[in-house]
Amino acid sequence: MTRLCAAFFALLLALPAAAQEATNGSAGVVRVLDKITGNVRDLEIPAGDATRIGLLEIRLAECRYPTGNPSGDAFALLTVFYRGIADPVFRGWMVASAPALNPMDHPRYDVWVLRCSTA
Repeated sequence: MTRLCAAFFALLLALPAAAQEATNGSAGVVRVLDKITGNVRDLEIPAGDATRIGLLEIRLAECRYPTGNPSGDAFALLTVFYRGIADPVFRGWMVASAPALNPMDHPRYDVWVLRCSTA
């Protein structure tokens, strides 16, 4: 009986935790820092759209937030291009509460997600 209980608890520990449900926002707010000039701008980018700032083009594919908590931790799928370079300087998910988790590594610009917009 003890072995059966131990096996049951080991199985429970091995199962993944339930994922938190997320809702797509209509837009995302990103902050852009130009490290040379010191200018900081917050941009609201509609989901599925792109915007240009300085030498960057920022495309926001999706912005998600915890269902029922629009002010909760946002995460966004971004692609960032630097003018004159065909390959993106960044492509991936950014998390608002942990921008260092998957940062954009660029000598001139920093870009990070602040939040999602719901309307």
